[in-house]
Amino acid sequence: MKEFYVYILTNVSNNVLYTGVTNNLRRRMYEHKNKLIPGFTSKYNLRKLVYFESFGSINDAIQNEKRIKGWLRSKKVALIDHLNPHWEDLSEDADPSLQAHRSG
Repeated sequence: MKEFYVYILTNVSNNVLYTGVTNNLRRRMYEHKNKLIPGFTSKYNLRKLVYFESFGSINDAIQNEKRIKGWLRSKKVALIDHLNPHWEDLSEDADPSLQAHRSG
């Protein structure tokens, strides 16, 4: 079964948030950490994965990405605080079998 991910990145100082979607979280994190994708994430040095959630369909993932993108920053921070209170970099744990960081 194919999995798709919604994720939130931040920088070292946790002052910028980025929400994205991908079908391969490990690859996508490698791309972000090595600034292989020009644009917002490389400009603001967003390399720290602080939240991710997996979905069984791309439509569900995109729908949830849009939902989170529509939230105020305070609601995104509350989500991260609830599931990752120390704002640790979860990129080493970005494994499809990991369920601890699922909100749904």
